[in-house]
Amino acid sequence: MKTLGIDTSNYTTSAAVYDGEQVLENRKHPLPVPKGARGLRQSDAVFHHTRQLPRLLSGLLPVEGLRAIGVSVSPRQGEDSYMPCFLAGKGFAEVLGAALSVPVAPFSHQQGHIAAALYSAGQLDLLEERFLAFHVSGGTTEALLVSPGGEEGPAVEIAAASLDLKAGQAVDRVGVALGLPFPCGPALEELALRWPEPVRVKPVLRGADCSLSGIENQCMAMIRAGSPPEETARHCLESIAAALEAMCRLLLRERGPLPVVFSGGVCGNFLIRERLSGAFGAYFAAPEFSSDNAAGAAILAAKTR
Repeated sequence: MKTLGIDTSNYTTSAAVYDGEQVLENRKHPLPVPKGARGLRQSDAVFHHTRQLPRLLSGLLPVEGLRAIGVSVSPRQGEDSYMPCFLAGKGFAEVLGAALSVPVAPFSHQQGHIAAALYSAGQLDLLEERFLAFHVSGGTTEALLVSPGGEEGPAVEIAAASLDLKAGQAVDRVGVALGLPFPCGPALEELALRWPEPVRVKPVLRGADCSLSGIENQCMAMIRAGSPPEETARHCLESIAAALEAMCRLLLRERGPLPVVFSGGVCGNFLIRERLSGAFGAYFAAPEFSSDNAAGAAILAAKTR
């Protein structure tokens, strides 16, 4: 018996098939972003998802033995969490569910990221426990206390967050200023890995919350001063890693020992993974399950339906 997952985030149209043990398909198509731009308007995102979803799903359907459809319907759990781009996936899922007579399970994009990371790390059993999860992307930089949540998927409580800029925003703003293609994560990482010298960074925390706006300011100053692009890229990524490490260390001190999971596109970065997995023995998703994808929605549909 299989489940289908659909996710329409702000920058990726994705669909996945899960058979209860393995993700059989995890197809993704990025939304087109004009050169030099730092994002998309929501109306443009909805338009592109509406165009891309039929083509993406036609390569997966029909799914033999389909018993449920999981779909991302909001950025986070909660009635006040809303983003228009998720309406495209929600509408397709509801029509498919009605046509195929299978239940549709709604989840948050954040829940999907957490489930995909656990699957990739071989730690899906943690869905039955309490753990600390970081969701680090262009729209979110949050530390989350996650507990079993029944049919609605894992229950997620924000323990700490960025007070201003999100980590993915810092990556993209610095990357665009360096002339890199948007989204800038892979190209910025490639550039940073070419810088052989250590860089000095100092995280800014307010309690367990972090402030990341200084990273953008520092990197822009480095660009204006003519610093090598490789050094600027390395400074950006090392600064993000230092902030996440400081947040995690403080939260574990406050909450006691908990398993730690890092999810979201920014956590696919090699420098960040290396630093944080060594510091906490944390679990990370493989890059294809770190960035936006529908696998988590398919997995949660199987676990809850």
